[in-house]
Amino acid sequence: MRIVIAGGGLGGLTCARVLRAHDIDAVVCERDASREARVQGGTLDLTVDEGQWALRQAGLEAGYRAIARPEGQDMVLYDSAGTLLRREATPDEGEERWGRPEADRPALRKLLLDALPEETVRWGHAVTRAEPLGDGRHRVHLSGGETLDCDFLVGADGARSRIRPLLTDTEPAYCGVHGMELVIHDADRAHPAASALVGRGSFSAIGNQQTLSAQRNGDGTIRVHLALRCDEDWPSASGIPFDQPDRARAALKELYAAWPAEFLALVDAASGPVLVYPLNALPVGLRWDAAPGVTLIGDAAHLMSPFAGQGANLAMRDGAELALVLAEGGDVRKFEQAMLERAEPAARMSADNLELFLSDGAAEKVRHLFAKMFGEED
Repeated sequence: MRIVIAGGGLGGLTCARVLRAHDIDAVVCERDASREARVQGGTLDLTVDEGQWALRQAGLEAGYRAIARPEGQDMVLYDSAGTLLRREATPDEGEERWGRPEADRPALRKLLLDALPEETVRWGHAVTRAEPLGDGRHRVHLSGGETLDCDFLVGADGARSRIRPLLTDTEPAYCGVHGMELVIHDADRAHPAASALVGRGSFSAIGNQQTLSAQRNGDGTIRVHLALRCDEDWPSASGIPFDQPDRARAALKELYAAWPAEFLALVDAASGPVLVYPLNALPVGLRWDAAPGVTLIGDAAHLMSPFAGQGANLAMRDGAELALVLAEGGDVRKFEQAMLERAEPAARMSADNLELFLSDGAAEKVRHLFAKMFGEED
């Protein structure tokens, strides 16, 4: 059986690796020109029952523990006036610290790529469309004009999936929020105050319809994120010159002018491009009619905002479970039903949390949410 996986993100690579563990080869078609072509930034906390479970199925648990940072679960939460609302510290020892440790996305991707034969991933081969050939087979069209015929097609190609139209006409919709990402380089040495504010894990501050957060990465950087409610055309309508990073950062600080200076110092410490992006999501509870020889996983199947922290976990669990079903000759429709039922609560939580975090008076609501999550009297 020839299997083609559209997309070389964590979900697609996990699927390919678990298939390889069962002596089944797959072809992964990836738009990036090489594994070094694009910085796969950010850090991810993998849960025991999802991301870590998937890596166990892939035979990579030991490799994962070697790159994971349990201390990355440390967090501090403030309101926009600078009042500390919550602090969490991770134990330095014990199995408890492995609940959902952080690992850098590039390190996770490398772990998976290194466990696959070199020829598995076809770099610089973006999937542009696919068409059914009958009997569950598909023809995949790639950038550059090449085609691949396959017996089973996996759409792991993210928010703007080119495989999704084979199953549903539904497209992601704008959530009413834009995010921006900045990077602080060599944080400990060059920006010790920012480094101390973020600590070993993450910093978050919540205002009215806007947030400012920062998270330590294992490569010495700190990634700073801003999010605010705005119209979909805000990046162009705002007049902020996002193609001129120094001016863009100054303009972004003006949007947070009343916030504590030590918080805004995170923006000052950043260098390099300012990435601006809309938050989009597929409808909560999306379903589709099954089609032979094709399915979706990860964001292609259940795109949600990052406000539940579950996207990568779900994608990796999807990829591992699908690989096991294919290896065992199981029922793909049952896999789809289980996948979508598992994703729906996370998607609903993501939508609800986005509304809560980006609301008026959000800081106190978020403080209460964390107290409830940890079973504390409030």
